[in-house]
Formats: sequence, C-alpha cells, structure tokens
Amino acid sequence: MDTVEAQDGQSKVLDEVGVRCQKLFQDFLEEFKEDGDVKYLDSAKELTSIERCTLEVNFEDVEKYNQNLATAVIEEYYRIYPYLCRAVKNFVKDHGEVQANKEFYVGFTDVPTKLNIRELTTSKIGSLIRISGQVVRTHPVHPELVSGTFVCLDCQTVIKDVEQQFKYTQPAVCRNNVCANRRRFMLDVDKSKFVDFQKVRIQESQSELPKGCIPRSVEVVLRGEVVELVQAGDRYDFTGTPIVIPDVSAISVPGAKADPDTRRKPGESADEGVRGLKSLGVRDLSYKMSFLACSVTPTDPRFGGCGELLMEDVTPEMMRKNMTDAEWSKIYEMNQDKNLYNNLINSLFPSVHGCDQVKKGILLMLFGGVPKTTMEGTTLRGDVNCCIVGDPSTAKSQLLKQVAEMSPRAVYTSGKASSAAGLTAAVVRDEESADFVIEAGALMLADNGVCCIDEFDKMDPHDQVAIHEAMEQQTISIAKAGVRATLNARTSILAAANPIGGHYDRTKSLQQNIMMSAPIMSRFDLFFVLLDECNEVIDYAIARKIVALHNNIEDNVDRVYTQKEVLRYITFARQFKPMISEEASKTLVELYKQLRQRDNSTGVKATWRITVRQLESLIRLSEAIAKMECLDEVLGRHVMEAYNLLNKSIIRVEQPDIHLDDDVEDIPMDTDETERDAPAAAVEDPSRTTKKKLTLSFEEYKKLSTLLITHMRSGALDDTGIRRSELVNWYLEQIGHLIETEEELLEKKALVMKVLDRLIYHDSVIIPLTQIRGEDEEREEAPADDDEDDPLLVVHPNYVVEL
Repeated sequence: MDTVEAQDGQSKVLDEVGVRCQKLFQDFLEEFKEDGDVKYLDSAKELTSIERCTLEVNFEDVEKYNQNLATAVIEEYYRIYPYLCRAVKNFVKDHGEVQANKEFYVGFTDVPTKLNIRELTTSKIGSLIRISGQVVRTHPVHPELVSGTFVCLDCQTVIKDVEQQFKYTQPAVCRNNVCANRRRFMLDVDKSKFVDFQKVRIQESQSELPKGCIPRSVEVVLRGEVVELVQAGDRYDFTGTPIVIPDVSAISVPGAKADPDTRRKPGESADEGVRGLKSLGVRDLSYKMSFLACSVTPTDPRFGGCGELLMEDVTPEMMRKNMTDAEWSKIYEMNQDKNLYNNLINSLFPSVHGCDQVKKGILLMLFGGVPKTTMEGTTLRGDVNCCIVGDPSTAKSQLLKQVAEMSPRAVYTSGKASSAAGLTAAVVRDEESADFVIEAGALMLADNGVCCIDEFDKMDPHDQVAIHEAMEQQTISIAKAGVRATLNARTSILAAANPIGGHYDRTKSLQQNIMMSAPIMSRFDLFFVLLDECNEVIDYAIARKIVALHNNIEDNVDRVYTQKEVLRYITFARQFKPMISEEASKTLVELYKQLRQRDNSTGVKATWRITVRQLESLIRLSEAIAKMECLDEVLGRHVMEAYNLLNKSIIRVEQPDIHLDDDVEDIPMDTDETERDAPAAAVEDPSRTTKKKLTLSFEEYKKLSTLLITHMRSGALDDTGIRRSELVNWYLEQIGHLIETEEELLEKKALVMKVLDRLIYHDSVIIPLTQIRGEDEEREEAPADDDEDDPLLVVHPNYVVEL
C-alpha cells in the first residue's frame, strides 16, 4: 500500500492490487478480440447514451485473456470493483464523449462459481459468485445515495466523495484541521451521486431443497440498469458478491421503555431504577447478510427443460437460431410422427397405466390455447384448466407431481394447506422502510406456467372464492393496507379432488359427488372422472406395472421420447399462434348448437349447464391440438378431436344410468341430475336392456317417457285419460315388429311398466286417478281393485314436453 496526497491536503491509501487490476482490465477491454474485432468496443460506444451505464463482460473471456486477473476478480471482487468501474470509464472515454460526472459499472456473466442460497457463508463474503433462486418478493425502486458531498456547518468546508456504507453515513470529522466538527454536516444534494436501488427477495428452488428443510431466502440488492428486470415468480441467476450490511430495522425502532431486571433475587424490591444506556433506547448495531448483484440473467433461458415454457416476443424463427442441428432435426422428426399424440403422453407419463383421456387433457393444457385481446381491451385467456375427480388410488396426485416436476414454472400445493393469501398474494410490511409490499402467492409464482392444486375439495370455501378471478380473468386484484394493484396470474390450474365419501357414486350428479361451487366448476375446461372399478384385465396390467416399477425394471417403460425432448418440442410449439379457419368456425358453431340442444332436451335443469364457457373451452382445445402439430391454422379435424375429448370428460358424467329394477318407492331416484354421455340408441333395441338388470341410459329413459306422454296427450285421451294396461298394450303394439320371442315380449312389458312407475311415483309427471269426477254428478268411488291394478292415468297439466 502506498499513500498519495489528496486535493484537500489529507493523505489517502493507494491500493496497489486494485490499480494493477484496473490496468489489466483496461488492457483486456482494449485488446480482447473476437472474429478479428475488439469485442467490447461496440458495447462501450452504446454507453455514451444517457440511459446506459453498465458494460456486461463475459467472464470466460477474462479467463482466456489473463488467468491471474480472473482469479483476482473472483477472490477480491468487492475490493477491486471500484477500480474495474474506473477502467470501464477510461475505456469509454477513449472511444467517445461522455459526461464528466457520469458513473460507469461493470457486470459479469457466465461466472463458473455457482452456489445454492444455503451455501452462502462468511468465507464467501467479498468474492464473485453466482446464485440462482425464485423471486418471491420485489420492492419498489428507490434512489440510493452512493457518494455524498457534505458541507460543514461550522467552517463551510466542502467534503467530497464520502462513501455510504449501505446507510446514511456522514464524515467522521471535518477535513479542516482547525475545525473539530464531528456532527454538524449538511448534504449537498446537487453534487452528490445517486443510483437506482431495488431490493428483491429470492428463495431456494424446490429441486435444490434438502429433505425436511424449510426453504431459505436472501435479499438481493440491485442497482443501476438491472432494476425492474425481475418479477415475482421468475427464476434468475444473480451474479455478484455476498455482503454484510447493518441491520437498519433493528436500530430504526424507537427506544422502548426500560423493563425491570427479571433476574433479581426473591424478596428484593422491584423499584430498582434504570441501568445502562441500552435501556434508554440505544440499540446494538447488528448485521445481516445480503447479496449485491452486478448482473441478472434468466436461469437457462434456452428451452431445454429449465427455461420458461412461454417466452414473450419469441418467434419460432428466433428459437430455430438458438437450437443446434441435432435439436432441430429431432423436432422435425417429432413433428412428422404420425402417432405423435400418443407418443407424447406415453413419454410424459410412463409410470401411470391407463388414463389416456386424462393424459391427453394434461398434454393439451401444457400446449395451451392462444390468448387474445379484443378491440375493447377485454382479455380472453388461452390457458386450459383441468380438474381430475376420482376415487382414491387412481394416480391423481401422481399426475400432478409429474407435471410439477416437469414444467419449468410449476407450483405444487395442497388444498387444505393453502390459504387465500398464499394462493393469490399477501401484503406485508417491509422491515426497514415500513412500506407495504406485495409478496407473491402460488398463482403469481406460476405465472406463464402450471399451478397444481391437490386436494382441491378440501379447501375452505372462502379460499376457493379467492381464485375465481384468477381462473377466468387471469388477474389478481388487491386492495389492502393502502395497496391497490392488479397482478397477472396467467397460469393453467390443474386440480385434483376426491368425491364425497371416498367413492364416486354414479347414481348422483357430479356436483353432488364433490364439494365445489357451481362458479368454480364452470371455470374448468375439462372435468375428468376416474373410477376405481374391478376389472380383471386392467387390474392385472396395473399390478404388473407397479411391481415392475418397484423392481426398477426400465424395460417395462414404453417411452419414445425423453422428457427433455418433449419439453423442447412443447416450448417450440407454444410459439405458434394458429388462426381459426372458416371450416373450423362452422364446425364449432354446429357442435355448440348440438351441445345446447342436448342440454335442453333433458327436460330438467341440469347441474352442468352448457354455456359459452364450454364453447371457449372447445376453441382453446382446438388451438392446442393445432399447436401440437405446429400449424398456423385450426382445421375442422382439430375441432372434432377437441369435441371428442370434451365429450369424454365433461359430458360423460352428465347423466347417470336409470336403474329401473330398484324399488322405486323405497329408494327414490333423483332426476335433477347432470347428463351422462351415452350413444343415442333406439329404445326398442333389445340389446340395450336385459332381463336380469333393467338399466336405461338417461337419454333412452327420456325418449321412452316422451313417447308415452305424447300418446297420452293426443286427441281425446288428453281429457279422459287412459288406463295403464291400455297404454302398455299400445306401446307393445308399436314395437311389435321388433319382438321375436315371448321372452322379449315379457321383458319389454316389464320395462315399460317400470318406466311408468318411475313417472308416476318419482317424477310425478303422470297422475293416477283414484276417483272419477263428474261436473254435475256426485263423486263415485271406483272399484278398489281397478284403481290398484289398472288406474286411470293422466299427464300433469303443468308438464311441458321439450323436444
């Protein structure tokens, strides 16, 4: 160390190591060439503009130029950082005109030393390292005083370049040898130097977390150009150094009242008085570790499996430039695969047997639709929401776990362990500034990703209400503690729920099986029901699969593509924005009209209403299939494929079967149920019913009941009614040409009588008359045996047949 004479007559210490590093780093900027040109010359010329002040340097270039310089930068980064900034300033001055008082900074990228957050120890303080984590909280940008100019109030001496130690730092003593002022200084704001300052809090990623440990977090200090680059939920690499700063929050608290000493002996007086300055409100200065970042880069911005699934303003052509020839040829090969749909789901979920429709729905959810904005500014979401309802041990949680581990921006949470603030966002008070800041919840952390919510039915109702807005408008509105904000939550929701009682009851509607409100159910695009049914073939296949997995037998896993290849293909295909063709538009309108007509033809108010949301779901699924094929246009076959998937998910659980062999009076059946998808077969088909078990689909039941009621209301029968035996005989005559044996005749007769019993005693559509009424005559009782065996039947006057 040498001493030099300063302008004010006082001596300053000269750091020889810093000066030598400054010269070497400036030589590096001047001499390092790539492809024959000085690499950082163009970047230096850009710094002459007012907005730019940071020169980004690839650390690998420094290692190639001088290994000793690279070692010194890593080990003594905080010490020599000001000298590196001076080297950048001199380099820029030599190649352009800059303002005299403008400061320049240097930022390093691709630093080889990468550590986890829990590996930040005191031995790393001051060295150059790189850490990565997920941003969970961002603070507003404030101006920070980095170098102050003070004026002595006693002798008016100007004291320049007083470095601030992460808090407001005045000069220790006036530089005038005659003046001994140590406290009375005034800050000259015009001549002091300020810089943009922002604090963000990052947290360990789930993959880096050891078993049974709570995620640790650290505050990152951002300055200059790197502020406002990260948002809550982003995963970024921060290059810089761990620093120790004063814990201002501990000394900013006003002095508390002195507490009496609790360690006094029994019997002593409590009126002991106050001892020591600490009791008068003076706080001990404590310290905490933070991270001072010089550069911020996305964690693996390429799409090989750790990057974001959706990157804004990225076109397929731009992604093609970032890919190697082998990666591009693999994507082209996958795109030409005729069986791509099934190969993708088998590669994504190789350890789950069956559930092909659920896997297809989850795959289309990963591709997503096309978000749109109307001319009025209304946003139409493109993300697909799926809900899996099923019996225990049907691999619901396994599907969610695999999606959470596979998707780069995925958050896995459980319903009972999640609150409304934990899912959306929480407003917390900053420890130092006492300002209220927003801390991101699960939906914000999963922005442009997938939020997997397990045990969705166990959530409290008021917590379910909190995600209403996020599921449809994809925003989170907050008005708490003076903070009013609308935050983005552009995420797909994959939920899993158990039915009431642990077993799905087919005889009940979907809403009666799960604890969900109608608004939440309408916001899901796909509803899958997984039933744990006894089937010898399926049970054998599942048992073989589970035993093979426990034996670590990989031969049993039929995986065509690796997970990395599938994710790369999904990320590439998501960049396409397919438009709906004229053919697809007509198909969409026709299919929606069919769904609405089938919904209204039930004659009852169904729990699951076919609304415009189901039409939008059909559009999103069609766009996802077109994306999967990397097409710019949605075709008619894409719409039909999406309709089949929607038909097998939502509509399949709409109508349960009608069990006619149950005792109608003892076990009443509920007709106000949701539909169930079944082929619209003719009622007269003898293969639809058996003698052992009289079961009809809901559509067949409605078709038969409508036929009987229409005949009862025809002509004179509408006023006088018809005997039950006459109605049965009329129906048998209508289907006489289909009956070949006496056994079939008895079977059809039993069927129509069961349907009449249900219409009479359960639906109350048909009224049996036990008394014959005349207008001017006295009422006469009909014979008891006639009323019981063959009553006179009339249709309820308020019943309307919906065709």
